[in-house]
Amino acid sequence: MDSGYKRALKFVIMLGLISLFSDMTYEAARGINGSFLQKLGASGTTVGLVAGIGELIGYGLRFFSGYLADRTKKYWTILIAGYLINLISVPLLALAGYWQVAVILMIGERIGKAIRTPSRDALLSFGTKETGRGWGYGLHEAMDQIGATVGPLLVSSVLFFRNQNYSMAYGILAIPAIIAISVLIYSRYLYPRPGELEIKRTGVSTEGLSKRYRIYLIAVIFIAAGFADFPLIAFHFKSESLMSDSLIPILYSAAMAADAMAALAFGRLFDKLGIRVIIAAILISSLFAPMVFLGGFGFALTGMILWGIGMGAQESVLKAEIALMVPQEKRGRAFGTFNAAYGFFWFAGSALMGILYDTSITGLVVFSVLTQFIAVMVLISVLKADKTGRVA
Repeated sequence: MDSGYKRALKFVIMLGLISLFSDMTYEAARGINGSFLQKLGASGTTVGLVAGIGELIGYGLRFFSGYLADRTKKYWTILIAGYLINLISVPLLALAGYWQVAVILMIGERIGKAIRTPSRDALLSFGTKETGRGWGYGLHEAMDQIGATVGPLLVSSVLFFRNQNYSMAYGILAIPAIIAISVLIYSRYLYPRPGELEIKRTGVSTEGLSKRYRIYLIAVIFIAAGFADFPLIAFHFKSESLMSDSLIPILYSAAMAADAMAALAFGRLFDKLGIRVIIAAILISSLFAPMVFLGGFGFALTGMILWGIGMGAQESVLKAEIALMVPQEKRGRAFGTFNAAYGFFWFAGSALMGILYDTSITGLVVFSVLTQFIAVMVLISVLKADKTGRVA
């Protein structure tokens, strides 16, 4: 194992630790934000609007944040600013006595994530050149999901043992937030010029957002549009009485575990087989919709595992392919565009599937499977245009 690989792997792990502790912070908060707003007297409409607006703003800003990162090359500065807004907003909810204040902080958390995500993905791409694109992004996603699993369990325990004390639940999240920020600052000290981790190869295209990237983005849009958000799935479980309320978050945790394992497995395979792995992952995960929405408990459990596998692929190998096809100096913009498009069409697709759920569950399932099939067809066209299935 050469020194360049070790240094790059350490960099990927450091970014993974930042994501682990930051996810522990804000994913834990997102798990209790709705009930906290209800406790403060907000209406159901307010809760829905806050969630929708927060996501829409959060994803939309990523395009501009990514463009700014490429233009200024201030990846660390933008990353630190975004994380500070993202993470400090969460423990401050412990002091929110009015729902209006809580709403501002919750939207602020989403804005902070939007600011830092394209820079984080671009920095990660610098390290994954040496570790393997798929393995690097897969390892990062697995660490990310550890935090996303532990955080909600932490606040659930606080609420259970401390008589629904939301102030304490939010307050304790200051601990992982401080750890994440500390690791971030230390990483900045260890790797002041992370772009140097990526050894530039002769013959690599310096083309920007190419036609291949734009076609690939079409596939991403269809993947996002047909991938049901978990709140709709949980709503279905509840309305059809498929399981007790206490089992629903357990199925979500199982999906997150599948997410982490799939990210690692697909990451390794991607470094050997390229875009073919993405196609296989989409085909496998596309079966989640009929199982979740048309079957009983056993099918629902299997469907959630497949849903988690799809999430793992989307958060790892989808991004790894972008790192392969886009040159270093354009990746902030590329990841920002990717995240903005993905978020907008996930939002639009989720809204449409919500409408379909009220009119025809079968129609919802057909829409979900059809969009994934279209995405596969688009990716096959990319594969045919590139005989090796990859762009170095």
